[in-house]
This record gives sequence, structure tokens and C-alpha cells, in this order.
Amino acid sequence: MALKLSQCFIAVDDHDKALAFYRDALGMEVRNDVAFEGMRWVTVGSPEQPDVEIVLEPPLADPGASPADRQAVAELLAKGMLRGVIFSTDDVDATFERIRAAGAEVLQEPVDQPYGVRDCAFRDPAGNMLRFNQPRTPGTAGTPRTPRNG
Repeated sequence: MALKLSQCFIAVDDHDKALAFYRDALGMEVRNDVAFEGMRWVTVGSPEQPDVEIVLEPPLADPGASPADRQAVAELLAKGMLRGVIFSTDDVDATFERIRAAGAEVLQEPVDQPYGVRDCAFRDPAGNMLRFNQPRTPGTAGTPRTPRNG
């Protein structure tokens, strides 16, 4: 039995701001943007992974959710308390500079982690944490790299 990830979901409170960030700052493709029964189905994905999509959805898309539940989830999103995603990149320093230049909120500049990656972190416009990591080459544990210029 073969299993592959097809879609993952990220809560957003403004589809247009989210699209601008994921498309323009991250370079994702917009794969779908469809209005349906008062909802909006928006998917984006990396050109490197044509079979994986990120669905940008309202904080609580369940039509059966109570107003109190919707409010609670919206408040958690506003605080940045909902989980985000981790992307891999072949150059975390260049990725960091590109996303920072686009105006994203920086949570962590690139740093070598003890678990074998160099990573950085940002918040998307809705407050979700997004991490970007690159495996460190063997023999570089504990050796900090300096960010590239330009």
C-alpha cells in the first residue's frame, strides 16, 4: 500500500494577504482559487512538488462549528498558536534573505541546529509559523555559517 501526502491545511484569516505571501514571497504556484457556497478553496504548491498542495482555509472551516469555537480558533490564530509547516530548501541563507526582503516577520535568523539542520523561521500574514531548513553537510556540526551577501 503506497501512501503519499496530497494536501495539508494552513489556517488564514485573509486569503488575499495569504496568496500574496505564499505566491510572491515564497514563490508558490496558485493551483486553485474557487468560491463555493460562501467559502473559498485556495491551494498553493511548490513547482518542485506538483503532487502536494497547501490548502489556505479559514481558521475553522467546519460548517458545524459553533460561533464560540470559531472565535476561539480565530483568537489562537491571531496569537500565532496554531501549527505551521516546515519547508526544506537547498540554501537556507538565500531563502531567508528573499523572504525577509519581502517583508515577512522574522522569528529566527538562520542558525545551525544540534539535530542536523540549518534553519530559520517566519510568520505568515495570519501568524502561522513557517520554518525553512537545510540539512547540514557532514562534519559541520557546531560550525556556524555566515549568511551570504546579496
